[in-house]
Amino acid sequence: MKIIHIIPSLKTGGAERIALDICIELNNHKSIEVILIVLSEINDFKNESNGIEIKYIPSKVSLSISGKTNVEITKLTSFINDFKPDIIHTHLFEAEIISRWYINEKSTYFSHCHDNMIQLSGLSTKKSIKKNITDIYEKNIITKRYLSCENQFIAISNHTKIYFTNVLPKKLTQNIHLLSNAIDYKKFYAKGNVKKSNILRLINVGSFAPKKNQTFLVDILLELKSRGIRCELYLLGEGEEYEKVKEKAFLNGLNNEIHFLGNIKNVEEQLWKSHLYIHSAYYEPFGLVLLEAMAAGLPVITLDGKGNRDLIEEGKNGYMVSDENPEKFASKISTLIYNTDKYDEMSNYCKEYAKQYDIKEYANKLLTLYKESMS
Repeated sequence: MKIIHIIPSLKTGGAERIALDICIELNNHKSIEVILIVLSEINDFKNESNGIEIKYIPSKVSLSISGKTNVEITKLTSFINDFKPDIIHTHLFEAEIISRWYINEKSTYFSHCHDNMIQLSGLSTKKSIKKNITDIYEKNIITKRYLSCENQFIAISNHTKIYFTNVLPKKLTQNIHLLSNAIDYKKFYAKGNVKKSNILRLINVGSFAPKKNQTFLVDILLELKSRGIRCELYLLGEGEEYEKVKEKAFLNGLNNEIHFLGNIKNVEEQLWKSHLYIHSAYYEPFGLVLLEAMAAGLPVITLDGKGNRDLIEEGKNGYMVSDENPEKFASKISTLIYNTDKYDEMSNYCKEYAKQYDIKEYANKLLTLYKESMS
């Protein structure tokens, strides 16, 4: 079987990481030939991507309502025609538009629904008039192409599946498959007893984007401090909200308790040193980082981000807090740090729970989907 995955770039991000992990695992199957096409030369995963074939093919489709659409896909089209893929599997909206501009009739197309693509949502009072017009225009274009190739969709959570069921034409809803994202379990699994600090060590991993809501983590730490709980918070990631969160920590006198580590390579090593994973995103399509933390033996305390509802078994591998309330959040943390038996029970269960999301099993399920769709 010949498979192409297409993604805009390999910058640091959840979609990029899962796309890379999928290709690496598929590449281990002898009957599979897989190529990852990137549209930009950005690659923050150079060490991890050495074992697979990556093709940089600059391509562009700049849509314009006025009719001046700029299309540069000649090299991509030529490569696809020469390679003759059975499967074309795309990630993120830019890759959707570019890859569907020309439909290869001999290929089966898959869209990986990492997020609720806002372009498909239609009219919304939450968007500007200009944004509404642009999104409707883009939706009409991509929907016609989805229909023409009988496009298949991979929903990463129940929340995402419901969204795509509501926004896609009825004819396509039968092509939506629920397949939760996966992790390289062995990479994150905590081997043996890692020596941890006597001070409660909390950790959060993610881009500093508005929806990740890391400013709320400062409020949680303030609440814990007011309860006399000695703790430290380690924040991994970068982004537009980075300085805002850092300033809030400084203004609240927490610059010694909150540590900003930026983007680091070996995230698992920081997880192994920590006690609890806390997640502040008010919207989370799935939550790979939650699984990575569980594999490392960390119980998870998270806000309800909708997509991450699939991952939390209340009181078994973590707790979900329904509203942005630092007192409630701190109380869940207190429940675990003052009950070591409960903590140990949850930590062990977390490791077992995360095992079912291993990338090896995921690849087998994905290949089954590919074969069924081709037939």
